[in-house]
Amino acid sequence: MKIGERMLPEFDHEMASTRKTLERVPEDKFGWKPHEKSMPMGRLASHIAEIPGWVGITLGHDSFDANPPDGQSAYQPLLATSRRELLEAFDRNIAAARAALAAVEDETMMQTWSLLRAGAVVFSMPKIAVQRTFVMNHLIHHRAQLAVYLRLNNVPVPALYGPSADEQ
Repeated sequence: MKIGERMLPEFDHEMASTRKTLERVPEDKFGWKPHEKSMPMGRLASHIAEIPGWVGITLGHDSFDANPPDGQSAYQPLLATSRRELLEAFDRNIAAARAALAAVEDETMMQTWSLLRAGAVVFSMPKIAVQRTFVMNHLIHHRAQLAVYLRLNNVPVPALYGPSADEQ
């Protein structure tokens, strides 16, 4: 079994938990944020929904420049305006990510991928490590932030790795 295929059970588990969290984002709170330096809830949820889309970007390319020197980025962040739009984007990104992980060759997973900013390398690591850190751990980190946002707005927090205070 290839590495990407071995990653799928964990991927599926984390994406199911993430979807449960995104399903609870109240549309009337998309603009809410807990602090002036925080992302608004809708932007945070949109960011979470777009992260699975990075699987294909990182497996299919050797680098990504978040701020290209010419100023012309092909990447446009998702800014969902409804829960439906958020979930549809998330579901599309999950389907594409699953397909990419299932198809990727082990040799590709060992190749180096780099995040660039204005042409300068921010970090480089094997694509398998990118999947674990830049994609999966990054998503889990932001999902935890979103769970706090939900709690602060009295929205029941879903059980993720065991019961939550709202789901025993």
